[in-house]
Amino acid sequence: MIALWIMLAGLAIEAMVGWPDAVDRRIGHPVRWFGWLVERTERLGNRQSRSRSARIATGGLVTLFLVALAGLIGLAIQLLLPAGWLGLALIALVASSLIAARSLREHVAAVAEAFDTTGIEAARHSLSRIVGRATAELDEPAIARAAIESLAENTSDGVTAPLFWGALFGLPGLFAYKAINTLDSMIGHRNARYEAFGKVAARLDDLANLIPARLTGTLFTFCAGSGRAIKVMSRDARKHRSPNAGWPESAMAGALAIRLSGPRAYGTETSEEPWLNAEAGDPDAADIRRALALYQRVVVAAALLLAALGWAHLL
Repeated sequence: MIALWIMLAGLAIEAMVGWPDAVDRRIGHPVRWFGWLVERTERLGNRQSRSRSARIATGGLVTLFLVALAGLIGLAIQLLLPAGWLGLALIALVASSLIAARSLREHVAAVAEAFDTTGIEAARHSLSRIVGRATAELDEPAIARAAIESLAENTSDGVTAPLFWGALFGLPGLFAYKAINTLDSMIGHRNARYEAFGKVAARLDDLANLIPARLTGTLFTFCAGSGRAIKVMSRDARKHRSPNAGWPESAMAGALAIRLSGPRAYGTETSEEPWLNAEAGDPDAADIRRALALYQRVVVAAALLLAALGWAHLL
């Protein structure tokens, strides 16, 4: 029960102040600290000369070790902080560093602001900071589509899932989830270097996001108040190559009456993805603002849900 209120407080702290630039310049960010560890262990363990099965096994052991390590660090912090309100406040402060409600909004809003102020080249540059696909030749609909997709998917990865696992298991659950998600983003790729070594990380991330992604899609449909969003999510979510990303993305597509996903380029490779809400038109720059407005309502709804569950435990 206490974990619910801690995560609510952590969300409030992150939404108000985020991770301050001054702190980031001085000490970096916890996710980047963990990313440094992932990078070093991958270089040591991912030997291309080994067989595929050996690389899967090695990557799996590395993944499980790093996730367990993250969870134990979270547990140690939780146990070592002082008891009482001060300790709870410090735990909430630590938790806020692993929630991305404010930073996600700012990064996506930067794409919309670039369109409004300096034009499409600046919008491409802002987009390149939040997506892995090639952005140099994207037109306005493709930029808007990529930004909205990133917002929808990362609402689950950066907000709903951290709150979900933190509310269930406190800092150990939150730290373990962020470790899984970071591992997937760094080594869970379908290419020659990572496909085998990162397979366990990718599957573990799929499992960890199974409930949060569907919860996020449901929150999008609820906050949109749109029967169309429910219809599109129910029909199209499973078309996505990811077992999870299709739920928030299709809900967003239905809520805004736009189409998302579709073919995209990653470097020199083209990925032929099916359309979500294929019968709708392409988004434009204004739709990024509409998506952000819906996103903010979802964050508020998530906060209210945490509060309601917290009060229910008190009754």
